[in-house]
Amino acid sequence: MRTRVQAALLLFVVIAVAAFAVPLLLFTASDRTQQLVLARSADLDRFAALMDQAAATGDTSAVAAEARRYTALYGEPLVVTDTRRRTVVQTGGMRAADPAVARLLDAALRNQTEHPSAALRPWSRGHRMFAEPAGTGTRVSGAVVLRASVGTAADEITRRWAAVLAGAALVAVACAVLARAATGWVVSPLRRLDRAVGQLAAGLPPEQTRAGGPPELRQLAIGFNRMARTVTAALEQQRRLVADTSHQMRNPMAALRLRVDALHTHLAPSGERTYTGVTTELDRLETLLDDLLALATAEHRAGELTVTDGSGGHCDAAAVAADRHRLWKPVAERAGARLSLAPTSAAHPAPVPAACTDRELAQIADILLDNAIKYAGEGAEISLACTTEPGSGSGSGSGSGSEAGSGFAVLTVTDDGPGLGTDELALATTRFWRSGRQRENRTAGTGLGLAIAEQLLAGRGGRLELTAARPRGLRARALVPRAAPGGAGGTSGAGGSGDAR
Repeated sequence: MRTRVQAALLLFVVIAVAAFAVPLLLFTASDRTQQLVLARSADLDRFAALMDQAAATGDTSAVAAEARRYTALYGEPLVVTDTRRRTVVQTGGMRAADPAVARLLDAALRNQTEHPSAALRPWSRGHRMFAEPAGTGTRVSGAVVLRASVGTAADEITRRWAAVLAGAALVAVACAVLARAATGWVVSPLRRLDRAVGQLAAGLPPEQTRAGGPPELRQLAIGFNRMARTVTAALEQQRRLVADTSHQMRNPMAALRLRVDALHTHLAPSGERTYTGVTTELDRLETLLDDLLALATAEHRAGELTVTDGSGGHCDAAAVAADRHRLWKPVAERAGARLSLAPTSAAHPAPVPAACTDRELAQIADILLDNAIKYAGEGAEISLACTTEPGSGSGSGSGSGSEAGSGFAVLTVTDDGPGLGTDELALATTRFWRSGRQRENRTAGTGLGLAIAEQLLAGRGGRLELTAARPRGLRARALVPRAAPGGAGGTSGAGGSGDAR
């Protein structure tokens, strides 16, 4: 914004300075030209008077001598003739027979005065021709032609123009400095306010905006600080409610499970079914508390990465994929599914640097694999692949540690299970949403896993894509901005929470 405001002010300064300087330059040139014309006109009047006297007395020696002294002193030639065009004197190599001189002599003998009207410029060179009749009234007694050099006048115009342009440049520089100071005074509070708004939008406590700049901005900053304190308090209370509730319920849940387990030995056979239902619900409740804590942590982390560069997160996506495959392969076999690692990932010759930590990427992979194993069904074929994908040429978002347009590291989990419909795909990342086929399944997940994965990816400038696989099934792609080569490192090993579609 500051650049645009400065550009507008500087454009106005340039127009204002030009509106002042251009007329002054033109006036300076016109004034010096007029001085030249007046000076040479006075010289012509003097020679015309001498020629008029010579015509009355018949003695032309005075006008001839004066013309030679003038040419010797100023270097400007003269031609003086009588009414019959007989040459009285011609100096400096200029001849009455020259076509241009002859034309001017004819005009002067017709009682016409010839003075140049075009204004001089610094680049003007050569000479200007002046002609004036001798005599009084309508009686013409001769003609005088003068060839005046314009070099001295042009040099003086150059000096005057240089002074005017230097003054205009100084004024423009002074105005530019003032414009920069003024825009800084106005825009700096807006920048601080914008930064605070970004922090508030990310769910973080914003810095207090200093009240500076014009009175309107100071009032706006005061109002924003008041609003930010209220919003931040409400967000923090909400975050603490989720985190504290899920955390504080762990101890009662553990105590409840101990008591239920203690009752198991005292139950009659007819109560076994009820006992199994209670323990199943306890398992679901514990999973829900874990997922709520994970979601609160992911949202808070995504907010932090939104207002930071996220440069501390680097890992090898190919290594994480191989590690997750080793961990989940026996789990898939126990569920009656087959988990394979794509050949391109299993034999990847080089690491795939991703701009996130190995724990974050492992948690995302765990969520996608848990979903696929849980819902693809017995006998399903599940594949895990780690690939790269070129970027779109623009930055991938805040919090990304990659350079703009450097592409993505992609973890893809594909299964050939029942998949999701088009309408269901649009809702799959909604919190607590589960597919209609799984709502009656008490062992199904909480519906928070994909929301957690989406938050983790968004914080790193990535995204989660869910599409239908062909001929059937679901394809989940986790795209993370690539990091600079050599930045990957760390040990993968953080497990993630499960999810229900």
